[in-house]
Amino acid sequence: MALSNSLNSTMTTHRAPIVIGFLTMVRKETVRIFRIWSQTLLPPVVTTTLYFAIFGTFIGSQIAKIDGFSYILFIVPGLVMMAVITSSYSNVVSTFFGAKMQRYLEELLVSPLPNWVVIFGFVSGGVIRSLLVAVLVLLVALFFTHLVIFNLAIIFAAAFLTSILFSLAGLVNGIYAKSFDAINIVPTFVLTPLTYLGGVFYSVDRLPPFFRELSLLNPILYMVNAFRYGFLGISDVSLRTSFIVMVVLICVLLALALWLFQKGNGLKS
Repeated sequence: MALSNSLNSTMTTHRAPIVIGFLTMVRKETVRIFRIWSQTLLPPVVTTTLYFAIFGTFIGSQIAKIDGFSYILFIVPGLVMMAVITSSYSNVVSTFFGAKMQRYLEELLVSPLPNWVVIFGFVSGGVIRSLLVAVLVLLVALFFTHLVIFNLAIIFAAAFLTSILFSLAGLVNGIYAKSFDAINIVPTFVLTPLTYLGGVFYSVDRLPPFFRELSLLNPILYMVNAFRYGFLGISDVSLRTSFIVMVVLICVLLALALWLFQKGNGLKS
């Protein structure tokens, strides 16, 4: 009994610095998000409001229903997911690159914190910001249409996994980036085209066969459709496949991030 108590005490002592370190990073990221809310929370809300007004109300009123739902109701999940993707990605890539430039990252690397704790500390900021943005965008959507919720658990799971995925993607971009210009290349030339072609504004089932099959190569399509299924109960792709794609991509990016941290590639400005 004494030996067991001693082992438990030792394990608790070893875990304490890790927990404290992780919670400190989470607190720092959360405070930053709210301190500069006009840069972190307001822009995606304003942008999405314009999408709701233009595509949902003005143009959407001229478009026939899709699978029995009005056009604006159909695009609400896609627009929320678009905000989640951009917010999680931009938050982590900017904070991580800033940490490199300000030498704050080096302090973390020489600390007793394992690499995975540092990674998830940065990722937590992207997850918190993107989920806050998602809630705000949904509140804005209430001014334009009523919301239908088919399965709340699927909504949360899809948003949570997507925010983790693109937070990790932002981290990897931040590791490789050598200038502020470099952190804008992927969002501009990769994320934006994939998002617009990921079924946010349309159902891929209505595309010609060739373009529909081509769309299936776009990973964002699966995230948007999983999120839409949570709201409307409809999806262009299998829900199971959507979650498998998200989990697999998270594992790949996490493994890549851990490997880059282990090698020390791009971790110094």
